[in-house]
Amino acid sequence: MRGVLEDAQTAPSNSNTQPWNVHVVSGAARDCLSRELLKAFEEDRTSLDFTADYGQGIHRDRSHEHAAIVYGTRGVARSDQEGRREVIRENLRFYGAPHVALLFMPVLGDGVRAAGDIGMYAQNFLLSLTARGYRGIPQAVLGVYADTVRQTLGISEDLKLLFGIAFGTGDQTSPMYGIDVGRVPLQHSVVLHDTPGVLGPA
Repeated sequence: MRGVLEDAQTAPSNSNTQPWNVHVVSGAARDCLSRELLKAFEEDRTSLDFTADYGQGIHRDRSHEHAAIVYGTRGVARSDQEGRREVIRENLRFYGAPHVALLFMPVLGDGVRAAGDIGMYAQNFLLSLTARGYRGIPQAVLGVYADTVRQTLGISEDLKLLFGIAFGTGDQTSPMYGIDVGRVPLQHSVVLHDTPGVLGPA
């Protein structure tokens, strides 16, 4: 775990501000946090530090397609409200992973550059896990209960929760193991300027 954290720490950072503040929760603390998150879910006590608005259009459509794949893989129909709630509960149990890293950021300006840095930190973290034979699952849903997380762990309100990463040994028997939610073709997201041949036939 220390090696993964050291790898993550080498992430690029705007002006070397290194705005990430990471809380790794394991053992009894992990179990307690999961219980409090489940309680907040059942009581509908949400507390987001950041919006979860995908707007109207292609990004919202992609989110819906992702949900269809995830719930479909689990065999949960769109009309199965309790089944869908159980999927969320599984998320709040960290999918059974023994550890979860919670990624917080201080309030710096509009937060965009700090959030970008933390995204690169998280990518380093995930790649290092994979290189060492482990697996990680980014969990944006944890940010839906930011106050619950802060109160349970005694974290200052000055730190805003972006997301968490549940991590451990991957369960290859899970239907979600290796799930492919897809990516759009490069032509949908990359514009080339005097850069010939990149998007031609492979």
